[in-house]
Amino acid sequence: MITLDGQELQKIARDHTAELPGTDQEHRFGPDWELHKVGGKVFMLMTDMPGRPVVILKADPDDATALRKQYADITPGYHMNKRHWITMQGGDTIDAKLVKELVTDSYRLVAGALPKSKQPVDPHTHNRHA
Repeated sequence: MITLDGQELQKIARDHTAELPGTDQEHRFGPDWELHKVGGKVFMLMTDMPGRPVVILKADPDDATALRKQYADITPGYHMNKRHWITMQGGDTIDAKLVKELVTDSYRLVAGALPKSKQPVDPHTHNRHA
């Protein structure tokens, strides 16, 4: 597997987010925090944890536990609810495909919690893998 560094990880996540319907990006907490939202709700954050670029995503609590056990480069959510958020950092245990899947999963979780009138897509069917 190819090792992704933190900058590549963030670029893949950012580029993939731009492909998702109804997303916005902002820097609310200063230039070091990049927030990605759907329907006004955050589904992805990017920042540098002491010297390491990271991507922070919402995850189903059971999936989050499994992901942390399976991938050394996935840890509990930095500055977020540790049950519902994960942090990915660059390394050799994750690849671009997994990054895109986890970004999409986070997007679907957050979009699915929005009122139907604010959902840009059907979260149950959007980008499901065949």
